Amino acid sequence: MNFKPLSNHVFIEPVDEEKMTKSGIVIPDTADKEKPIRGKVLSVGPGKVNDKGERITMSVKPGDMVLFKKYGPDEIEIEGKKYLVGDEDDILAVIGSSDEGPMVARQFIPGQDKPKQNPAL
Repeated sequence: MNFKPLSNHVFIEPVDEEKMTKSGIVIPDTADKEKPIRGKVLSVGPGKVNDKGERITMSVKPGDMVLFKKYGPDEIEIEGKKYLVGDEDDILAVIGSSDEGPMVARQFIPGQDKPKQNPAL
């Protein structure tokens, strides 16, 4: 499967989080069917073009683990598997990436091409 989103769209594979109580009891997936809010970025578009005709680079890249708005991205099904397609604006935070290891927060500063790591996040 090879997808290349257009503009500032992002193709995300949702990740279902395993729910566990404080006492260590795992709640089965069938008990709570809430939409996931975390996922892995599979592919990203080239970015939006601003009024001056300049392309705005994307803040996320394939492999990033992200938090997104619960009802922001559109759900699609391909070959029996569910995926999400949304705008970059639907993504709230990057929580890690394949090259940085799990749970690394990154802070995006407008005008900078590379986000800096923020240990306070």
